[in-house]
Amino acid sequence: MVVKEGNTKMAEVFTIAKFRDVSNGLQAGQFDVGERKRAGSIEDLDPIYKELLDKPVVMTLAVIGPDGRPGLTPMWCDYEGDHILVNTASQRPKCQWIRNNPRLTILLVNPENPYHWMSIKCTVAEEVHEDDDPNVTKQLDKIWTKYTGNEPPYGLRDPSIEEKRVLFKCRIDRIATFGQP
Repeated sequence: MVVKEGNTKMAEVFTIAKFRDVSNGLQAGQFDVGERKRAGSIEDLDPIYKELLDKPVVMTLAVIGPDGRPGLTPMWCDYEGDHILVNTASQRPKCQWIRNNPRLTILLVNPENPYHWMSIKCTVAEEVHEDDDPNVTKQLDKIWTKYTGNEPPYGLRDPSIEEKRVLFKCRIDRIATFGQP
């Protein structure tokens, strides 16, 4: 949903649902949604969840495959402004699956505590091709450095083909959070 005030377009609005957890002991209604709030920006996230986006935490990307079942892929995670960025090679099956059904879910689990996680449901808002926009390569180099500590360029291009990248910019629809670091 886009909120408009007068003729000025404002930020996308989404819901953040914070599940009750047991980090401080057992409680009535544990594991139920304890609080829901409307948000207009990733910056509205509690810092303990935003750090899952900022640190090199591998996300699990869920997309619907041709047989109707979710395909799960561990991937590097990035965001820009209020969009989740999914950068993949154009020849990979998940690229076509995303085009066929642009509704994605990502899961970020704290590698030090699996009971601290965030799930983001999002929808592709834009598809950008590496041949059309050099920022696709720049974003790939950025996450290469974030996750490997190595300087650009990205060092895992498939040498057997002329690999081309696609960047899917995804609008956030809903976020669910759970636990403490």
